[in-house]
Amino acid sequence: MDLGLKNNIVFVAASSQGLGKATAIEFAKEGATVAICGRNAASLEIARQEIIQAGNGAVFAVTGDLSIEDDRQHIITSILKEFGQIDVLVTNTGGPPSGNFESLSLEAWNQTYESLLASTVSLIQGVLPGMKARKWGRIITITSISVKQPVENLILSNAMRAAVVGLMKTLSNELGKYNITVNNVMPGYTKTNRLENLLKNNPSMNSITEEIPMKRFGQPEEFAAAVVFMASARASYITGTSLAVDGGCIKNIL
Repeated sequence: MDLGLKNNIVFVAASSQGLGKATAIEFAKEGATVAICGRNAASLEIARQEIIQAGNGAVFAVTGDLSIEDDRQHIITSILKEFGQIDVLVTNTGGPPSGNFESLSLEAWNQTYESLLASTVSLIQGVLPGMKARKWGRIITITSISVKQPVENLILSNAMRAAVVGLMKTLSNELGKYNITVNNVMPGYTKTNRLENLLKNNPSMNSITEEIPMKRFGQPEEFAAAVVFMASARASYITGTSLAVDGGCIKNIL
């Protein structure tokens, strides 16, 4: 199936590891031109080389911290200077610290706001003028099943990611007339370093696969395939939705 992504300029945020890197690799395999970012220059270069090998094309990398506004502006400006446009934006950040309400400081809440919500707003502001001018675009957030089914001991993620989904739903209503689709993709328990750390810090979570109908954790490439489809020409009439890639973990009907 041709997903219609060849030669599209795709920016996948926070893509030096985990779900971000897996997503960038899948876009490269589809023939897209990929831009990536990350905080650590050495890790980012390793990821860039992996993505190049997967797609046999150039990959543009920018070092920066998505929780810092100046860095966010630098990242977007650098990509636009290199390519002139961004056709597909995939927002993504590392997960915030675990903990319950009383264990977390106001500073932790503010940092999570900058990392999850403010970064999403800034990146969308950076790509939106060009998408509207071309009357085409894809905006996708990598979020979490916690927006539909809160995860125990992850109150920062539960609260702030829900705000991101509210933003995206509103934007889908505003931007549909410009042929710009706006969607969320919600990973369930997927085998990344983030999950390994959560399992280490919360031993009770080790039995979580028993609650997943497929009885296993997801693989990053399984999640990435769903993101790439949502960005494709085949998904042109899908907007304002949240797609779960969770092995059936979410228990609600809708």
